Amino acid sequence: MPLSLMTLSVVASPVTLQEGLKILQRDDHRCQYCGLDGRASFENALVMRVDFVLPRARKGKKDPGNLVACCIPCNTIKGTRVYANFDEAKAFVLKQREELRKNWESKTARPFARSAKA
Repeated sequence: MPLSLMTLSVVASPVTLQEGLKILQRDDHRCQYCGLDGRASFENALVMRVDFVLPRARKGKKDPGNLVACCIPCNTIKGTRVYANFDEAKAFVLKQREELRKNWESKTARPFARSAKA
């Protein structure tokens, strides 16, 4: 069960295991934002969740039409912002992922190793 940061007490999960499995199955275990395949590897399966398109923090309902399969990175990027629709949310997430990737690549790029033949 999740922990409420406001009260530091355990709170009920927003979606039951059975409800979550139904959403994951409906969406073929794929993140609806980036397309990550939750069945491709154990590691991918570990990061799959169910996302409230209109966040619970913004009065989003626990309705199948408001729930999608989502990986943790996309869920974190999307946050609790409110979007006009799912397509707008997806566009935002994909744009942010690309900006984060470019930033990461620029900071982790290594110069080409010189040939041992010299």
